[in-house]
Amino acid sequence: MEPLSDAALSTVRGGDGVSFDLNNFSLSGNAKITYTAPTGASAYISNIYLTRSDDTSNPFGDPYTLDVRTASGLSDVIELMFPKNAAGLAKWQFAYDWGVNANDIAFEGGSTVFKDVVFYGGGLQLFPPRVGEGIGFGLGLRMDIGEILVRPRGRDDITNPDSTAEQMRFSRIRVGAVGSDGITITSSPWQIADAGAQPGVINAVTDPNDPSKSRLHIGIGWPDLDRAPNGAAVGGIEIGNISFGNSTAPFDLGASRIGNIQIQYLDIKFKP
Repeated sequence: MEPLSDAALSTVRGGDGVSFDLNNFSLSGNAKITYTAPTGASAYISNIYLTRSDDTSNPFGDPYTLDVRTASGLSDVIELMFPKNAAGLAKWQFAYDWGVNANDIAFEGGSTVFKDVVFYGGGLQLFPPRVGEGIGFGLGLRMDIGEILVRPRGRDDITNPDSTAEQMRFSRIRVGAVGSDGITITSSPWQIADAGAQPGVINAVTDPNDPSKSRLHIGIGWPDLDRAPNGAAVGGIEIGNISFGNSTAPFDLGASRIGNIQIQYLDIKFKP
């Protein structure tokens, strides 16, 4: 490395933002994240485990990108774009324990396990909301999940090498944009919320029945037809199989599919 003069620096050109990779990323421990309502009731997740496998032949060739984008008439947007991951070799494994403490009852719900979670592009946007306080967000997803396992007796409740004693199992899950036929999930992300066309928000709102209390609020606004003349983005969800029960006698619910979804407006307020 060597110092550059002002004249030399003025000739430097490059792309905006920051690119980074999470090659062989791994996280585990006994950290606990708790949300406590004004009433004192709480919910938590703990013992988080998160790891990612990679394309060993080209570990840094498909990075995440972090950038600040400016749109006409809107606030600046922090944009985190996921790797394209065309070969599907970057896979996430995720598990956590969870529980609820309310009405003098402490309930330990067991564990939730995600296996072979694969993101194909898409990304996350963060920005100031257009109205009020909180955090505005945008989200694009093209995602496959091998399995989601809900295990009330814990993530290691295994009676033999091939199955688990008690669980609910969702397998072969796909989420993404839908093609022109209105059915087929394509390789493109489903833009669930967008800073310009249909912003989302996470904030706290006053409880109309008790102004001294607030509710956690998650919402997605109506599509801005000036920026999205075709309305809300169209997406789809497929689940290859749903089953629950014990390892010797599982109850099979078959497959499920929502071939065409448009979120025109979303308004979720959690009870205080």
